[in-house]
Amino acid sequence: MKFAYGNQQMRRFDAAAIAGGTPSLTLMERAGEALADAVRAALSRARGGDALFVCGGGNNGGDGFVAARILHEAGEDVAVLCTAKAFSSDCAAVKAKYKGELLCRIPRRRYAVIVDCLFGTGLSRAIEGEDAALVSFINGSGAYVVACDLPSGLKEGGIAGEMCVRADETVTMGQLKQALLLSDGADVCGAIRTAPIGIDADEAGAEVWEDGDVRAFFPKRRSNTHKGSYGAACILAGGAYSGAAFLAAGACLKSGAGYTKLCVTQELYPHAVGRLPAAILRAFKALDGDILACDAVAAGMGSGVSEKLYVHIAELLTNYTGTLVLDADALNTIAAYGTEVLARHACSVVLTPHPKEFSRLAECSVGEVLADPVGMARAFAARFGVTVVLKNNRSVIADGTRVAINPTGSPALAKGGSGDVLSGILAGTCARGVPPFEAACVASYLLGRSGEIAAHELGEYAPDPTDVIARIPQAILSLERN
Repeated sequence: MKFAYGNQQMRRFDAAAIAGGTPSLTLMERAGEALADAVRAALSRARGGDALFVCGGGNNGGDGFVAARILHEAGEDVAVLCTAKAFSSDCAAVKAKYKGELLCRIPRRRYAVIVDCLFGTGLSRAIEGEDAALVSFINGSGAYVVACDLPSGLKEGGIAGEMCVRADETVTMGQLKQALLLSDGADVCGAIRTAPIGIDADEAGAEVWEDGDVRAFFPKRRSNTHKGSYGAACILAGGAYSGAAFLAAGACLKSGAGYTKLCVTQELYPHAVGRLPAAILRAFKALDGDILACDAVAAGMGSGVSEKLYVHIAELLTNYTGTLVLDADALNTIAAYGTEVLARHACSVVLTPHPKEFSRLAECSVGEVLADPVGMARAFAARFGVTVVLKNNRSVIADGTRVAINPTGSPALAKGGSGDVLSGILAGTCARGVPPFEAACVASYLLGRSGEIAAHELGEYAPDPTDVIARIPQAILSLERN
């Protein structure tokens, strides 16, 4: 398992390292050495050529000046482009030690490697003017681009400004940064390399699960076992949209639960007969002992927003004692009729909103959600004592104490129904007895991996949610191989 940290956390860690006796210039030298190693490797892959460091006047630029000095002294063909008018004290100190070529305007020549050292984690404004011209130059250069710490223009939450460097590789200093994993970060950072430079983390970061972490929740099964050993999951869905119920139940059947029960409206029931023979099909009239006895219930997929659904949700929260997964129209219904229903619940609750659904629940804008998905999900989870899966290209899972960023996924999942598949995997995983936070991490990881496999086999455009469901077994098997 890895851990990823926010920009403000990293600034605190940096300050703590300096206060603990490590001079800031020592940290800069270490960062420069790591950056130089990455550039040297990039030049080797390019079979020679030259490198241009584009440096700002802050400490990110200082890392670049150190790396350029190291490579220049080693005989590499390097130059530095710097148009800054003001410099931090550390940047000025290391700039004075650099004796190689120093440019003050954008060159016409082409370079094999360009190194982005304009801005680090401190950028909160839009990149404009001369700095914007430098970003445009980097992106249009055709060179292999290495970013120092973060691609310039990438903000907290992984939001790329209108002007943002698109890197082939990012060397991030000290600890892995959350911005590299979230939202646009996945598109602009390229390959990520974390360079340890002596900055220790003294507070919790976001968990980033790996194959081994997920594999632990799929232990080898005993021979002397039966369906009752793996729990019962109920998919309470359909009404306004029929497909959601079948997608969720189909995914649940692949997740390892012993029983998958599909409860649909009486109107949908005749159309559901025979669709999923392995699922236990029944028409839903009211909450009863059969539903309440299930280990996990997933509700809201394709149900439509209604006061009737709100009443059923309230009844489940009050009377059910298993794990309740609320998705789609269950979330929209709660937003429409009152989030206070979440304040008291006898069961474990997992909410799976996408940013728009979450904005309705939290009564904020989508922009606010995307700007700080980790903080927003954590705060909402703590407020109501629930687990939140804030879905995006890199979903955030939070339970008020722990938080995780799911690293798997593919643009092939950008289709209606993918969330229903997640709810089905999640319900089945919870039914097996996996705690809500861990189950949310496992389900998100498997959905993402299944999407990756589908995209590899069918391309990013063609797969639909049924293709993703069909590849859940391969996703689970891949955990054993890796």
